[in-house]
Amino acid sequence: MVVDSSCSLSELSLQLWPESETDCERAQQLADQLHLPVCPVDTDPQQLDEVAMLLRVGSRGLALQQTGPKAPGPVQVDFLAGAVAHRRRFGGGSGQQIAKAIGIKPGVRPRVADLTAGLGRDSFVLAGLGCEVQMVERMPVVALLLEDGLRRAAFDSEVGEIVARMRLYQGAASQWLANCDPHPEVVYLDPMFPHSSKSAQVKKEMLLFRTLVGADEDADELLELALAKAEYRVVVKRPRKAPTLGSRKPSYSLEGKSGRFDIYTLKAMK
Repeated sequence: MVVDSSCSLSELSLQLWPESETDCERAQQLADQLHLPVCPVDTDPQQLDEVAMLLRVGSRGLALQQTGPKAPGPVQVDFLAGAVAHRRRFGGGSGQQIAKAIGIKPGVRPRVADLTAGLGRDSFVLAGLGCEVQMVERMPVVALLLEDGLRRAAFDSEVGEIVARMRLYQGAASQWLANCDPHPEVVYLDPMFPHSSKSAQVKKEMLLFRTLVGADEDADELLELALAKAEYRVVVKRPRKAPTLGSRKPSYSLEGKSGRFDIYTLKAMK
């Protein structure tokens, strides 16, 4: 993956942080690639005020760490353990709502473009069900976390086969859509929803993403671009009570306890 440095990481007040002396060489390589400074090994993230985030470089891979007092713990892409691994084993397979929304059924595994890849969790679910998934992530630092997670998972005897069906493009979704060939059979969107002061405390991953990118203000435009390129359908993941994107109403929706999938059908899936 080639990182597009036109989106300046330095504007995010981001620095690299090697976890030990042995990690300094890798940290310096990334620093040269991304044009970012490197913190001392003994840095305490809770004592930093002038730096918003640290990209931790260690033997367990890359992790993004917010700074300051009471900052949440590091965020890492890990397809081998935790909630992602639990969902792979016990998540319900093709009976999951996301599988139904995408159009997975016996003998049908559509090619999916996840244009808001984030930490890759939904892409991993779909790849685990047999779909070829093209991930698109516009934030360079998030794409680095994704690339690192894919690289580590590729060597696992169980998960390697799944991540082999996942490809990553770092850049604007509109740019990828303009040049994609063939067109995706299904486009999947999970845009960042504007934060409400009335909402409950969100997970540390969402706090981090809001710090990085805020709300996806171009989500309505992206939906229209996706509808022009998708072969069979566009699927939009939304909070359960959130309004639909843009002015076009979905063909139908699948609703759960806290979220829903709005499905825009273009033609019957083969």
